[in-house]
Amino acid sequence: MAEMRENAAAEDAQCGSLAHMHGYEQHRDAYLRRLKRIEGQVRGINRMVDEGAYCIDILTQISAATSALENVALGLMDDHLRHCVADAVAQGGGSTDKIAEAMQAVRRMVKS
Repeated sequence: MAEMRENAAAEDAQCGSLAHMHGYEQHRDAYLRRLKRIEGQVRGINRMVDEGAYCIDILTQISAATSALENVALGLMDDHLRHCVADAVAQGGGSTDKIAEAMQAVRRMVKS
């Protein structure tokens, strides 16, 4: 139990706390731009449905938005691995937890 608390404290000192920069911080503006573009795509899909657009055209746009979101997710995962997990490994504490956490995220991404 004490080891778990130490690992949690180590995580807070790394990427888990607001006082520490997250792995994506360096690319935050690029992520925000991409997400705004995706948001516009989704609004466009909504408009297409509202206006009665052809099914295949809507599905094509849904596929494009899904792919764009997947690319954002992959970028975030890459940043997380290179920053948060690498820091945990370098500091010697909590790296097993960070790797397990990353694997859970990968599993969720693969399922969707």
